[in-house]
Amino acid sequence: MNTTFPPSQLIINGDGSIFHLHARPENIADKIILVGDQDRVNICASFMDEGSIECNIQNREFHTMTGRFQGKRITCISTGIGTDNIDIVMNEVDALANIDFATRTLKDPIRHLEFVRVGTCGAMQEDIPVGAFLISEKSIGFDGVLSFYQHRDQIADLEFEHALVDYIHYPQAAARPYVVDNDAELVNRIGQQDMYRGCTIAANGFYGPQGRVLRVGLAVPEINTLISQFRYQGQRITNYEMEGSCIAGLSLHMGHKAATVCCVVAQRKAEVTNTDYKPRIVELMHTVLQRF
Repeated sequence: MNTTFPPSQLIINGDGSIFHLHARPENIADKIILVGDQDRVNICASFMDEGSIECNIQNREFHTMTGRFQGKRITCISTGIGTDNIDIVMNEVDALANIDFATRTLKDPIRHLEFVRVGTCGAMQEDIPVGAFLISEKSIGFDGVLSFYQHRDQIADLEFEHALVDYIHYPQAAARPYVVDNDAELVNRIGQQDMYRGCTIAANGFYGPQGRVLRVGLAVPEINTLISQFRYQGQRITNYEMEGSCIAGLSLHMGHKAATVCCVVAQRKAEVTNTDYKPRIVELMHTVLQRF
């Protein structure tokens, strides 16, 4: 790999910040919470030790805040919705940690980071209720982003992937799903005994890619029934969200730890949704901060 990065590959703003996040290398902690909604950065900030917030930077959907919680230095970044934005955030955060902006060369040694996504999801199994917290042991990417990177198959669970594609009649024209592990130590530390665990699909859309039907029908109308019925070596698919697969996959490539934990806001089997879920997100954020 070329270890000198020209301006067209690594775009640095005139003030020394990275292109999209507008953050500088000194702004990023080793522990990073990723959230979709910008308002959740403010929720995280509300728990920081008094007077400890070092930076509060906003550009587009990307809101970056670094402070200390009970003495631990933590960064929280909003990503917006979808794995396309995760591709931006993961690469730019890794660049902030591991590329010298003055020389445009890799630092040595590599700095290893920990990422926890705090988000919302829809449960695919009837025993997982609305309001529950669920941490992903495996992430299943319907987004295709990881396939643009080398050695994709070396970090994927290919047998799980093949079994899933065959069982749910996955559309041939769609990007092939990939299955990657979240970091086991981080899952155990954050999840402990009071969270559901499972395999989570990161969909590349909110409607059709998650089996919702409004005015346009689905290529595989029974896909959600098949997804909920699928079993592989005692594992089942527990929920849908939209970012975790790319976080887990790029973390594995880059040598970081990652996990995704969500509050269930929709029960897809029972066809019910709770739109007043903010108090549970506040509780989940505090729980993650305590365990991070």
